[in-house]
Amino acid sequence: MNDAAISASSVVHAYSARRALDGLTLDVPRGSVYGLLGPNGSGKSTFITMVAAMETPGEGTLRVFGEAPAVRLRARVGTVFQENAHDPLLTVVDYLALAAKVFGVRDARARISTLLGQFGLAARVAEPINNLSGGMRRRLEVVRSLLHEPELVLLDEPTTGVDPGERRALWAALLDGRGDRTILLATNDLGEAEQVCEQVCFLRAGRMVAAGTPADLKRGLLRESVSIRTDGLTTVQLEQITAWPGTGEIAFNGDHVHVMVDDAATFVPRLFALAPGAIRSVALAPATLEDAYFRLVGERVVAGTVA
Repeated sequence: MNDAAISASSVVHAYSARRALDGLTLDVPRGSVYGLLGPNGSGKSTFITMVAAMETPGEGTLRVFGEAPAVRLRARVGTVFQENAHDPLLTVVDYLALAAKVFGVRDARARISTLLGQFGLAARVAEPINNLSGGMRRRLEVVRSLLHEPELVLLDEPTTGVDPGERRALWAALLDGRGDRTILLATNDLGEAEQVCEQVCFLRAGRMVAAGTPADLKRGLLRESVSIRTDGLTTVQLEQITAWPGTGEIAFNGDHVHVMVDDAATFVPRLFALAPGAIRSVALAPATLEDAYFRLVGERVVAGTVA
């Protein structure tokens, strides 16, 4: 028996001349929380829509629970898209009752009551959705996606614009009692992914760059992350920094320079001595999934050029 909830092999999908997915191959294990991570335009949302049977691969093979995505599989899949799907003029209970009817949920009233309690929305059951905060609306969308007890939940940027407290509440409720349900999360929030995902895939331009557990992807990084805001380091200075002992690969984006080092206590004073007038701020942290992402997906300084 195939243990993949989702299996993609050499999947290609294009919008006119632009390839949103360009030979993507990946497997999402059953029962896992799996993260699709990548910059905007990397193909995350396109893949979600294909798994939800709203798009069809132009090339390659995509299987969900061993079958090609189709309308009949939607009974086993719950989806939260980037944009909320609700009518803000409906009350919370009316919106969920309508969704429950669409999916043929038995004993819908009890199911709605249970989920609203789990997601901290029980007191808002009779209110118009328009009265809810942004974070509450996102929690409501997750409740809607879980009404029919799906085996697979697709989450496309579920916490964008949601404050940290709301985010914690959403994930606590979503993961509590999850059982063997599979969750596929598409997000730009690397900190969120590191906290909740068991496995992740880095995407760039519709292709997989790397995949594995967060620990696997961080393995081989140097011990500390140095994040620098600068008014401009010259190419010569960047090359000098790269050559220092205990300094790893340098990634940069605009005025943000990101360096992995063995010993920040030695590196930082040397940095200020090299470019005393160019450094605006320095932040230190242990190596994270974001560091692995910068190394594998972000722009990199190689021999004085951007690669």
